[in-house]
Amino acid sequence: MNPADIPAPPSPLAPFKSPVFRSLWFATLISNLGGLIQAVAAGWTMTTLTDSQSMVALVTASTSLPIVALSLFAGVLADNYDRRRIMLIAQTFMLVASVGLTLTTYFELLSPWLLLGFTFFIGCGGALHNPSWQASVGDIVPREQVPSAVMANGMSFNIMRSIGPALGGLIIVAVGAAAAFAMNAMSYVALIIVLALWRRPAPTSSLPRERFVRATGAGFRYVSLSPNLLSIILRGFLFGLTAVAVQALLPLVARDLLAGGASMYGFLLGFFGLGAVAGAFGNPKIRKRFDNETIIRATFVGTAIGTLLLSTGFGLIVAAIALLICGACWVTTNALLNVSLQLSTPRWVVGRAMSLYMMCNAAGMVLGSWIWGTVAQNANLQQALIYSAVAVIVGGLAGLKLPLPEFDSLNLDPLNQFIEPALAVQLKPQTGPIMITVDYDIGESDIPAFLEAMILRRRISKRDGARRWSLLRDLEQPNIWTEKFYVATWVEYIRHNERRTKSDSEVSDTLNILHQGAEPPRVRRMIERQTVPKQADPYIKNVYKELR
Repeated sequence: MNPADIPAPPSPLAPFKSPVFRSLWFATLISNLGGLIQAVAAGWTMTTLTDSQSMVALVTASTSLPIVALSLFAGVLADNYDRRRIMLIAQTFMLVASVGLTLTTYFELLSPWLLLGFTFFIGCGGALHNPSWQASVGDIVPREQVPSAVMANGMSFNIMRSIGPALGGLIIVAVGAAAAFAMNAMSYVALIIVLALWRRPAPTSSLPRERFVRATGAGFRYVSLSPNLLSIILRGFLFGLTAVAVQALLPLVARDLLAGGASMYGFLLGFFGLGAVAGAFGNPKIRKRFDNETIIRATFVGTAIGTLLLSTGFGLIVAAIALLICGACWVTTNALLNVSLQLSTPRWVVGRAMSLYMMCNAAGMVLGSWIWGTVAQNANLQQALIYSAVAVIVGGLAGLKLPLPEFDSLNLDPLNQFIEPALAVQLKPQTGPIMITVDYDIGESDIPAFLEAMILRRRISKRDGARRWSLLRDLEQPNIWTEKFYVATWVEYIRHNERRTKSDSEVSDTLNILHQGAEPPRVRRMIERQTVPKQADPYIKNVYKELR
């Protein structure tokens, strides 16, 4: 589709018509302000505690590492439990950790590793909160407003990034790091109150909650069998790996290249935030004119240019321009990847998909922080920035093989055509395994088209929970083809069918057209039973094993 023919995206302010989104957004705005003040205080405090450049870079890594470690766990929780309650627990945990950091700093007990420990714990709270918050966006606003809502969330963070770091630097200079950490602790209160008052409708489902291990496997399986999601996640990893150098090394840029202090560092972060806000406001117009892949390639190139400018050390004005460019590219890239993933994932697994995306993006940032910090330590700061700019360009070339999907390329609304069959055999929900067979009558001339459709059918079935999928052909009636697969239990069979989307129906429609029988393809559902009871005599069991 020509980008000029795509309808104009909704206004960036459209999601604010929802009172819930509006309240959460403003509370998050306050929380973001405190978090950015804390980030500046932590980064600058580390420069006063140690001369190690790699330790300074690890401050950024310490907040990203929990996302790597905990995001998948948080994503499973987001898809299976009350997201509001999860966010409330996460915010309370972050409040407690921030109070601990404040008291430790005030009583002059802080060490480099203790600082990293507290920032790690605060990052753990964020890792628990973010998948539930991101997954809730699609529940709060209509699908067509999701891009605007995600961009508004990014704008919330970056509005505060334009003033929070500078304010943090001034607070550190005026009254010390402990006061900055205390402001962060107080910033959680508003969001905790809003979450406590939010009466989120409980999701209705006749099925029992998925067990953690099975739910985790389902998330991995869905993402691994979804080419669009794999492309988005890999691009997020590459961007985090290569582009994080600017943020990880910015305290050193302020101190070593520009000969500044904490206030200089805060103002530099402020310029990054201003660029991000500009990118957020300009994003709808850009999306109207260009496709997603063109935008992403441009932001990779823009990030590389900004990083090279920053490496020159030509003064505050050049650094400010560089950070404006980097900020605009940073928010545009991350918001576009975020939206692409949300709109490429059905609601039942969006929390797990988002968590895997966050995990890989954060893994890239952790690894990148360590790499560029090590390069700065062993070579010099300017070389580290130059090398990272080259790496960003290389990362952008991944789009040649892994282009981003367009927002409207898939309809992932539930198909809702499955009717649970009446069974003549009494089954408990956890009874299994269940074997499913589907018989098709396919003419000789239609076999190539049938096999091509079955390639897609196999991926969809396995993605939605099928095991041991196979396609069989009858040797006596070669026109009869049988699709066969297993699911663990009867409940999992129902889940398997309820996960089908309207986009998936295209494959089913093709198979039904190719089927030549007078009746629809015959579906048989069978439970596998062993010929020997579990409590049978050991001798009989051994005979049974030999027969198998």
